[in-house]
Amino acid sequence: MQHNEFALERPQARRPTQLLRDILDISEEFEEHVGRTLSVNATDLEAMEHLIMSGPLPPTELSRRLNISTPAVTASIDRLITVGHVTREQHPTDRRSVVVVPNPQSVATAMATLMPMIMGIDRVLDNFDASEKEVIERYLDQVVTIYREQLPEPADIPAPKPAVAPPKIDPPGPRRSSWKPETQVGPTIFSS
Repeated sequence: MQHNEFALERPQARRPTQLLRDILDISEEFEEHVGRTLSVNATDLEAMEHLIMSGPLPPTELSRRLNISTPAVTASIDRLITVGHVTREQHPTDRRSVVVVPNPQSVATAMATLMPMIMGIDRVLDNFDASEKEVIERYLDQVVTIYREQLPEPADIPAPKPAVAPPKIDPPGPRRSSWKPETQVGPTIFSS
C-alpha cells in the first residue's frame, strides 16, 4: 500500500486558486530554506522576522507576537544568541528590562536571501499593463480578505501553553509531632 493513498486530494478548483495553493506550499519551502541559511528552526526564524521588521523588542513582546510562553521565548532567544543572531541589551528607557537586538550581519544575511525573491516577484508586475495590474491587485486583495475572515478574533485565541508541563507535586502527608518514626501500636485492653 502506498502512503499516497492516505493523502487528501485537493478539491477541484480553478487554475488561479490552485496556483495560490502552490504559492503557499512554495512559501513554506522557501521559509525552510531561509531557516537553513540562518541555522534556525521555524520558531526562531519567526522571532528573527519580527526583530528584522520591528527592530529591538522586549522578550515579553516577542512572546506575545509568537504566541508562545515566556520560558519558550527565553529558550528561543538563548538559541539565537548561541548562533550569533541576536544579543540581549539593556532597554534604552527602562533600566529594569532588556531588549532583544538583531545582529546587523544576520539581518544582512537574511535580506540577501529574501530580497532576490521579493524583487523578482515585484518585477513580474512589469509584464502587465495598468488595467491588468488593477485586476491582479483587486483579486489578491479579496483573497487576503477571505483569509482574514477565517481567523479568530485576537480575544478568542487561547493563551500559549507552557513549553514544559509543570512538575507534579504530591501533597504533603500528615504532620508528625515527633522526629521519631511512627510505630504501630498493638491492641490494648480498651479495644474490643
